[in-house]
Amino acid sequence: MTFYNYLMRHRAPVEKDDATRLANLVFQDSLFPKQSKDFNEISTYLETQAPFYFNLSLFDDIWQAYLEA
Repeated sequence: MTFYNYLMRHRAPVEKDDATRLANLVFQDSLFPKQSKDFNEISTYLETQAPFYFNLSLFDDIWQAYLEA
C-alpha cells in the first residue's frame, strides 16, 4: 500500500487528529507523489514542494504508524 492510500483511510470532513489533517491536505494536492512508498521522497516533497505547511515531526509519527499498519 502506498503512503497516499494509507492516508486516504484517515480522510474526514472534520479534523480529529494530525493524520486526518495531513490526509485532507494531501487529497487537495494534485502534485503529491501518490505512488510513492519512499520516506525520503515524501518527506522532501512535504518540506520543499508542498503547497501547504505540515510539521515534519508529526509526519514522522504518521509515517511510523504507516509502517506498522
